[in-house]
This record gives sequence, C-alpha cells and structure tokens, in this order.
Amino acid sequence: MKTFIGPRLRRLRIEHGHTQVQMSRELGISTSYVNLLEKNERSVSVPVLLKLFEAYGVDWRDIAEDEDTAALADIRGALQDPLFEGSRPDLTQLRAAMVHSPDLAGAFVKLHRAYLAATDQLMSVAGTGEDSAQMLAANPEATVHHFFRRNQNHFPRLETAAEQFWEGETVASDDMYFALKTRLRQQLGLRVRLVPVSEMPDSLREYDEPRGEVRLSEALDHPNRLFQLVHVTALIEQKDLLQDILGEAGMSDPTGQARCRVELANYFAAAVLMPYDHYLREARASKYDFDHLAVRFGVSFEQACHRATTLQRAGHRGIPFFFLRIDKAGNVTKRFNATDFHLAEHGGACPRLEVHASFRTPGRIVSQVVEMPDRTSFFVLSRTVDRPSFARHTQDMRLAVAIGCATEHARELGYAETLNLTEARATEIGINCRICPRANCDQRAHQALVLSKPVDTSRRGATRYAT
Repeated sequence: MKTFIGPRLRRLRIEHGHTQVQMSRELGISTSYVNLLEKNERSVSVPVLLKLFEAYGVDWRDIAEDEDTAALADIRGALQDPLFEGSRPDLTQLRAAMVHSPDLAGAFVKLHRAYLAATDQLMSVAGTGEDSAQMLAANPEATVHHFFRRNQNHFPRLETAAEQFWEGETVASDDMYFALKTRLRQQLGLRVRLVPVSEMPDSLREYDEPRGEVRLSEALDHPNRLFQLVHVTALIEQKDLLQDILGEAGMSDPTGQARCRVELANYFAAAVLMPYDHYLREARASKYDFDHLAVRFGVSFEQACHRATTLQRAGHRGIPFFFLRIDKAGNVTKRFNATDFHLAEHGGACPRLEVHASFRTPGRIVSQVVEMPDRTSFFVLSRTVDRPSFARHTQDMRLAVAIGCATEHARELGYAETLNLTEARATEIGINCRICPRANCDQRAHQALVLSKPVDTSRRGATRYAT
C-alpha cells in the first residue's frame, strides 16, 4: 500500500529549521524527491522512513500513519451539522483532506466549534433553547435579506419584464404619472384617486380590488406616487412571475412570503422607472452622482441609491454596492447587499458609521472610509432622507441611508475625487457591538459575545469592557 506523508514531512522539516536541500542531505535523497514527497506526488519508501528515524529520531509508525483517527472523527462530527445537509463530502474525500491538507481540516473543525459557541451565546441574547433559534430563523426581514443576497440582489426575469412594461413606447418623464394612470385604467380597469390625508390617516396607498380603485395619499410626493402605481401594477400583472421567484426562495412562512413579494414588486417598480441600461450608462457618465440620477429619472435619492445595488447583470455590471437605512434609534430598517460588507442582521449598525451622525446635518452627503475587523475597507456615503409628512407633528420623520462599495471601486465615484484613498484614515467599525471583536472601541455598548476575554479588573481601558 502506498504511503503519503507530505504535510507531516513538511512540518517535521520546518520544526527542525531545515530547508529541502538540508533535509535531502540528511536523508540521502535528492532535493526534488523531498519536494515531491511534501506535495504528496510520491509515496514514501521504507528505506526513507528508516532514515527519518536515524536523522530525526521520529518513529516511522507515527509519521507514516495514514490518518489521524481522532481528527477524522472530529471533522466527520462537525459535518453532521444540519448546515451541511445535502453537501457533506464522503469518507474518501475526508481522508484525502486529512492527507493533503491536515492543517486546513483542523482549522475547519476549530472554526465550526467557534461557530457553535457563538451561536449559543447569541441565542442567549434573545432567550434560550430551540424557541430562540426558531425565532431568529423565522425573522422575515432576515430571510428576505438572505434570499436577495444569494441572488446578488439581481433578478434577470424581473429586469426583462420591466423592459417590456411600456411595450416599446417611450414615455417622457413629465408625462409618466398620466401615462401610468391611463395604463392602469385601460389594461387593468383600475381608477387612480388622490385622496386627502384625513381620508387615509394611517396609510399611503390602498389597492381596493372590489371597487377597482387605487387610492394614493396626498402625503406622497410625485416620485413616490409613480413608484406606488408601478408597484401595484407589478402585484397584479406580474403575479405569476413573483410567485415563481418566491418558490425559489423556499419560504413557507406567510409573513416572510408577503414581505418578499413586496420587495420583489419594489424591485420591479425601480427597474421600470430606472431602466437597467439607461440607468447604468447615466450612472457611469455622472460618476454615480445620486442627486443627479434622482433628478434625471424622477425618483427619490433613496430610490436612486437602492437601484444602484441591483446593477449586477452578468457581463454588464455596475459597481457592487451595499445599502442600508436606519432610524434615529439606530435600527436597521432596510438592507440590500451586492458586496462582501457584513450588514447588521439584528439590532443596530455600528455607531462609528457616519450614517448615524448624518442626522446632525440633514440632507448633506457625508463620505467615510471604513475598515471591518477582517481588514476589508469600504467607501461609504451617508445622507438623511425625508419620510412623508401627514401633519405638523410628523414633520421630523427622517431616516438615514448609507451606500458603500469596496475602496477598490471608489475611484469610479465622483464623491471620492477629492480624497487620497491610499492615505485616508479609515474608521475601524464592526457589524454591531454584540459580535464586534474591537474590545477597546470607545463606542462599545455591550460586552463582545464572540472571542471575548474576561475583563481585567486591575485596569480601566477606553471602555468598561476593555480587557
């Protein structure tokens, strides 16, 4: 039987501080043969095993053992996790991994154990046991976010349907509202009626199917009136397509399905109002000037930013962006992502993101370079956006949005033209305080649940959580 000892041989050589040339001299073989042995491209012979004992004092039975039984059992145990259901490697693959990459296999087991510990700790935030896990798993917002993320926030079939919306006609932006009302009346038999806030004090849009009527609140500005009309059209005309895409999401929870259907209809509305090719061309020409894009397409600043995250068509991609929206308490109320940026799933976003500070300068765009704990860096833009105002006591209903991309794409943005990105000081941020490893952050609000060390009672760091 052939015996391969590549990783063990390499570890032995490094432990003794030898080069492959030095080891070849000790074993009386060629340097190329040592290299082939370390790569597992040659099996080891018995004479070489005996020479290993003479030169390095290593028992040949230890170094020639074809598998580490305990390590193999550990990795097989980790792979029993339901997370790997349907994708577990077979025993032959596992043995090959143990032979060719034992350190990687060990790192995998270590990572899985850390994942289990972190999961247990995070469950304790909301409660204990199975009910808490089910609660988090059933979170419709998180479910929708993960579904969009799996699709890179891009749905080609919705884009195609949106391109066919006007059936080849060109509608001028100042005629859009009238054209949409006419289309709804002629093709769907729906009447659009603008109603006073007093008639709909708690809603912005209502679709009354029995009466064949769409009611829009006067509190909606012009861009949002357009958006809501296309949204309603999507729910009716694209019902089967939305259902097909929902089937791909694998959602069984009615709440999650409803939330996802709304977001898919929103996607369709954005694609109609901001056609893919036209929008991407204008975005590149303006260096992603979102104020310009909002004016050019007759949409809101938030809608212009959100649309930019969906431009991920194969062979014709825009900059990969992430997008999030928060309220004044720091709760993340909307999130979409086409990047490697880790958005907060539960609780608030990192307080060191300038999106929180943007409430102090309403309507002004603030730029920032940030660095995640894994050393990835992003260029982020933040700005407040206004919500519909019903009366004087609802006049300060602002939210704030942030849109960002990896710094490698930042030079394509006009907002970064005045920055020296190679020398710009990056703000160190995390996902949120409960799982951020930055113990000495002066904005920390919670003891870190992951990789946390006991507090050193003999000293006081930048925060009471510093170790």
